[in-house]
Parts: sequence; structure tokens; C-alpha cells
Amino acid sequence: MFMMILSPYLRKVKIINIKIIVIVCFSTCFFAIFVVKYTRKTGMMKGNFKMNNKRDENMVRITTKELADRFIDEQIKALREQIGKRKVLLALSGGVDSSVVAALLIKAVGDQLVCVHVNHGLLRKGEPEQVVRVFRDELGANLIYVDAVDRFLDKLAGVAEPEKKRKIIGAEFIRVFEEEARKLHGIDFLAQGTIYPDILESGPVKAHHNVGGLPDDLKFELVEPIKLLFKDEVRVVGKALGLPDNMVNRQPFPGPGLGVRCLGAITRDRLEAVRESDAILREEFAAAGLEGKVWQYFTVVPDYRSVGVKDGLRSFEWFVVIRAVNTRDAMTAAIEPIPYELLGKIVNRITSKVKGVNRVLYDLTPKPTGTIEWE
Repeated sequence: MFMMILSPYLRKVKIINIKIIVIVCFSTCFFAIFVVKYTRKTGMMKGNFKMNNKRDENMVRITTKELADRFIDEQIKALREQIGKRKVLLALSGGVDSSVVAALLIKAVGDQLVCVHVNHGLLRKGEPEQVVRVFRDELGANLIYVDAVDRFLDKLAGVAEPEKKRKIIGAEFIRVFEEEARKLHGIDFLAQGTIYPDILESGPVKAHHNVGGLPDDLKFELVEPIKLLFKDEVRVVGKALGLPDNMVNRQPFPGPGLGVRCLGAITRDRLEAVRESDAILREEFAAAGLEGKVWQYFTVVPDYRSVGVKDGLRSFEWFVVIRAVNTRDAMTAAIEPIPYELLGKIVNRITSKVKGVNRVLYDLTPKPTGTIEWE
């Protein structure tokens, strides 16, 4: 099925130490295809790598610390067996998934892990600084920070079609990541925070963002320890690993970042409108006690203007759309009812503080029919 979905972008890459067969999709997907058996009692990984990417229907959902601890113990053992004394490279976004992978790898192989954080200009307000502070300063990770804002935004200029934007972001990330990888020596493994919904949605729904298309001569073996877990399971594992609550309960954030929330062709001024309105929404949700209770909430700004009135004068500006949903596994999602008083406060702050915005809407569409993200 994957061959049908990903064709004609596929080709096989030969790995010197043949433990897996990696299939590279140049539409920004990077898959290690293997089957992992799970026990009915613990839901833990067992068995050798084979040709599949399917979660066993008998795998028990990881809902308790006991199950998470068993998963962690087995993953640490498996990672040590796979990696040995060699080094592994991780693209660290600071999101829940890559953070849990980083924590697992730190426990398993310590300073053999090298993290690369690429700031592509599409992150939320304050996030690049937070990633550096938490991972380098607090967790002591070997972190390389790359400022590539201008590079990404220049590549995206004038591109409106969502899948093209995703592919450009993915391809440029590959190039930046490749450049950083070439500066390093002795890297044999590439780690990713792929989770099971990524695999299920890649192809039929949208192109997924994980690293792909790296040149043959980089010959990385893929490490994806949480690829068969759902998001709720990842959070349980992260908490069991001792990660801070504000990191474990952090909202999901797409790989292309605000690039798929600045709808249509990205402009720097509209991108800032997305970033600032999103920051206001998050601040108000936190103040209202909704942080950690609502699964995901964010704003989007379409490339469309509406007539309004500001300071007694006609305005012709963008509108902001609020999206707030609750879900267990991201496969379906229900709309979160926001108190009207809170909505009014958010609207007032956004329309008065965010430059170029004169209107705010609230998206009431569940999944299905609408995906959580707009693009």
C-alpha cells in the first residue's frame, strides 16, 4: 500500500549494517518499514525488524506508569543493542514527540546523542529560546542551534498550495540538516519523533513532515522508538521519563509549524499576525485554567481580507480563526466549548493588539470532516 501511495518518489537506500531497509520519499516522508510484535499483557516491543509499519491490534494501550516503565526499559535495551557505542543524530523541535525520543536516547546512550534544532522562522512566539534553555541549559543535551529563518521564508515566498509548502519546508529542512550532519563525524543513526498517527495519515491525508530524502552517502540507520504509539501514550511515557509537565502536556505542533497556519502564500507580516494571535490565545487559555485541559488550540490567518472599522475609519484587514479541539489519539476530534466571556476577551485583545487584523472567527468543525489543522 505504501508503495502505491508514495510512488513515484521512492527509491531504496542501501545500509552498510543491514538491520532495516529504509525507503526515502522525496515528498518529505522518511520511513523505516518494519514489523514489531507486541505482547498482549504489556504492549511492549518484541521481535526482529521486518517489512511493516503496522501497530499490532493486540497491543495494550499504554495508560499507566507501570506500562510506560516497561516500555521505557525495553526501549532502552533495544536502543543500546541497536546503537552500541556509536552516535545518533536527532532533529529536536522541542515538541512532545521529539522531546520524549531525546529523553529515551539520553537514558540509553547519553552523550552519544547529538541534537540539532533548526529555527525555520515558523515556530511559535518564544519557542526557539525555550528549546535552547530547556534542552541545553537544563537537561544538558548536546544541542546545535541553527538560525535558518531567512532561508526558509525566501524559499516559501509566493507559494500558496499547502502540499507544495510542506514539501518545500521538508526539502529545505533536509538540506539544512544535511549541512549540519556533514560537519559532524561518526554519526551512524538518525532519530525521529514519528508517532503512529503520522504513519496513518501520511499519503492518503497529507504529506508528513519527518526528515526524508537525505543523500545516499550519509547512510543513516533510522531510530524511531515511539513510532507505534499514539499521542496520549507518548505523554504517559514522557511523564514516566521525568520530563516537566509543561513539556509533556505541550500542545501538538505540526512539523511545518506556522507555515500551515499562515494560509496560502506566506508573507512575513501575516506570519507575525499568526504568531502574535496564537500567543494571545495561549496566554488567555492559561489564565483561564484551560492549559492542559484542551488538547490543542491555535489560530490561523487566511490570505483574505474583510471590511471593518477601526478608530472610526474603514479598515480592510485579515481575520483570525481560532481552533480549539479535544481528542484522545488525533484520529478524531471534538470542538472545545469556550466560555463566551473568555472568547470576548480573546477577540478584544487580538483585534486591538495584532497589527493588520480586524475580525476573529471560531471554527466549530469536528474531525471528521475537517482535519485539526487547516492545511
